[in-house]
Amino acid sequence: MLSSGPRRWLVTYPRAIPLAIFLLVIGVTVLSVFAIERGEEQRAQVMMNRTGIAMASALERRASVNASYLRAGAALFSTVGRVDMTTFGRFVAELRLDADYRGAEGYGWAPVLTAGQVAEFERDLGRYRVADMEVQPSLADEPRDTLVPIALLQPDTARNRRAIGFDMYSEPTRRAAMDEAERTMRPTASGRVVLVQEGQGSAPGFLIFMPVFETVAGERRLKGFIMSPFNAQDFLASAAELVDRNGLGVRLYDGDPAEAALLGSLSGEELSGETLQQTVRVANRDMTLVIQAVGGSVLSAMALITFLFGLAVASLLMIVSRLLTQQALEDQRSLNWFAEQNSIRNSLTRELNHRVKNTLANVLSIVALTRRRSDNVEEFADGLDGRIRALSATHDLLTKSEWGTTPIAAVVGAELAPYAHDDSHRVMSEGPMVELAPNDALSLGLALHELATNATKYGSLSTEGGVVSVTWEMVADNLVRLHWIESGGPPVPQQRQRGFGTDLIEKIVAHELRHPVELEFAPAGVRCILLVPVRERSAFEIRAKRQTPDNG
Repeated sequence: MLSSGPRRWLVTYPRAIPLAIFLLVIGVTVLSVFAIERGEEQRAQVMMNRTGIAMASALERRASVNASYLRAGAALFSTVGRVDMTTFGRFVAELRLDADYRGAEGYGWAPVLTAGQVAEFERDLGRYRVADMEVQPSLADEPRDTLVPIALLQPDTARNRRAIGFDMYSEPTRRAAMDEAERTMRPTASGRVVLVQEGQGSAPGFLIFMPVFETVAGERRLKGFIMSPFNAQDFLASAAELVDRNGLGVRLYDGDPAEAALLGSLSGEELSGETLQQTVRVANRDMTLVIQAVGGSVLSAMALITFLFGLAVASLLMIVSRLLTQQALEDQRSLNWFAEQNSIRNSLTRELNHRVKNTLANVLSIVALTRRRSDNVEEFADGLDGRIRALSATHDLLTKSEWGTTPIAAVVGAELAPYAHDDSHRVMSEGPMVELAPNDALSLGLALHELATNATKYGSLSTEGGVVSVTWEMVADNLVRLHWIESGGPPVPQQRQRGFGTDLIEKIVAHELRHPVELEFAPAGVRCILLVPVRERSAFEIRAKRQTPDNG
């Protein structure tokens, strides 16, 4: 059982308490989901940082290994006079590289030439090949003084043969990288280019150049470049083989991240989450590595489970609290109903005492007046019997209406019922539907009985052809006027003794109705005008309708 405090709250706030419990649990759930999501974000951030560092390290390591080979080649070729196919092939074979060259297309040699040396260079290119080969682009199309054409490129594949004879110094991006390598005497990566090996393709790539110097007459002179071309996508994929990416997306850019600077990307899933940028130093050139999280659902799995569980608990608690609220309301309504019934019982007892006293007072008044106006016991008994019966008839009407309101037509019909079916005279009644309070109905019934008794003895109901007309009308919202008119009876004598009926109507009835009564003994017949109050039910009703506890 609930204590009085919580029960009072449930009764006072039947809707607010369940809603407050629901919102409280939902609030705790939301805080829990928020904490889980923050933890997931931090875990994802740590994973991105770790992946970014590992990927950057792998890329730099790949480039560093390649640069080491280029340095070794530069040291070797600076000591030999002429770099031919045999010397270069022996060098590449001694490197014992694996089949995919760890992301590189291979290694190549490109001498530095003047325009006058191009013809001899082209003869050397065609010496070991089926068809003659020329430097591209040709000097006829683009005259220039310095050329760095590719002479050798291993492995000797159909893809690499496309690059033989290409003057790399004629292209601005490659030229800038070679000039920087000559200046720093270090392996230097070019910017984003499309390798000649791609043919009609457009896959981005880059090259790493290492200058080779020779000493002539005590003076150091640039002899050429040993270089390594890279397909950027393959280079990125070879580095990713060394790292567990954890489903994260990876993009490599030449310099700042921009669509035009994209070198390669790895993403097996849809990426729309947070990003992390990491600068990578590849052969004396800055590249940008972008790590991007997988864009999943709005909530993580753990957060979603927590939210659904919290929602279920909140709903269950709200239902339970709602049931407790309903039970508390029903208990309170039952208590209120019992209290109301007790109050009604007490009121009924008081009202019964009051009405019995009033009835006994009326009876005593009737007895007293009847005794004074009676000459013998028989006359006294007859008069008293009729008047008591009139009170009883009206009481029966009030009992049927449970002492509520009673229509005027019912009171008139009850008092005139003994005369309404007699063919020797006529009784007419007409008026609107008007409800009277119990005490007013008793007083009106008593007055009508006296008028009917007088008409039976001396008036219109004592002879054939007599007519009694009872009509009523509303003269105000709270007042009705009733007319009793007799006609067709014997003439009414003007000299007569004042009877008990007259005293009862003008004294007792007028007092009870709180309005004067106009009683006229006209020669053509008795006329009486009664003003009867029409009161609101709340002014006299003491018995409330029985209210059953509401289960809603």
